[in-house]
Amino acid sequence: MKIALLAPFEESVPPQKYGGTELIVYYLAQLLSKKHSVFLFATGDSKTKARLIPIFPRSIRKEKISQDMKIRESLKYMGIAKVVKELKKIKVDIIHNHMGWRFFPFTSFFPNPTVTTLHGPLDTEYAKFIHSWFREQALISISNSQRVPLPNLNYTGTVYNGIDINNFEFNNKPGDYFAFLGRMSPEKGPVQAIQIAKAAGVKLKMAAKVDVADATFFEKEVKPLINKKQIEFLGEIESQEKSNFLKNARGLIAPIQWAEPFGLFFVEAMACGTPVITMNRGSAPEIIKNGKTGFVLNNIEEATNAVKSIDKIKREDCRKWVERNFSAEIMVENYEKIYYQLIK
Repeated sequence: MKIALLAPFEESVPPQKYGGTELIVYYLAQLLSKKHSVFLFATGDSKTKARLIPIFPRSIRKEKISQDMKIRESLKYMGIAKVVKELKKIKVDIIHNHMGWRFFPFTSFFPNPTVTTLHGPLDTEYAKFIHSWFREQALISISNSQRVPLPNLNYTGTVYNGIDINNFEFNNKPGDYFAFLGRMSPEKGPVQAIQIAKAAGVKLKMAAKVDVADATFFEKEVKPLINKKQIEFLGEIESQEKSNFLKNARGLIAPIQWAEPFGLFFVEAMACGTPVITMNRGSAPEIIKNGKTGFVLNNIEEATNAVKSIDKIKREDCRKWVERNFSAEIMVENYEKIYYQLIK
């Protein structure tokens, strides 16, 4: 089978630091290349076993001009134009789009099927408007809860994100801190994580990306709460640092404030044996086994009590849960089934 994987241009594949979508595309490219002919459309600083077709020399987030959000948006369309041009030069059996809706207007240019994995939420007016125009597009959801706002789209299946479990070392003897991992954005709940840690009297280490869009929120709402003793901000950590950061944490405090479509950081933490404390929103009840691999809660008070009860969770159960449900191999097998279904 000849497969074209279309990655976003924000980060390299794999991402050097934060970048969930790019990491999923990396796992797909690596594993699919063992059995199929794979073309990866991504930035030139990407590393892959697939045949790389570079769209930009490097990830656009590294370019100073992309700090202007209008320029960044322009670069995305310029990149898609090159993707279309390069795709026309090769013959593939299926196109797997991870760039989102911006590629939808161009799928009719190609005779073979295109399927799009939805990596973002569908509960906004913006999403409803876009998908009302492109209802025929074949879609893959990354959790069942992701579909709830728009249940009648052309879904071909749900495929949970998977990780290379070997990259995450299990640790049954963690340190004395709790972890926060992700973006410093309101929907990820960094303010609430600090409130929970302070109320429970525990140390919190925060490893998080501060994007341009979230800079004001971070400076005004989060930064004043960081005291460097109980609450420590590490900034955006490298991918190879993630395992050590998570495995040595007693728990991951992730009080999400939105309908999280998946939450790769949930799985990465549990792979290290680190239980997750989060809110009952979005995919959380699907990804975390409440009371077994973490706690799925309704408010900050419940989350504070959960921090104090974290030792009731067996770290071995967290690891086994990920091995059975969220490996990259399982993810790829499920994607392959959908590819064959669409080609037929």
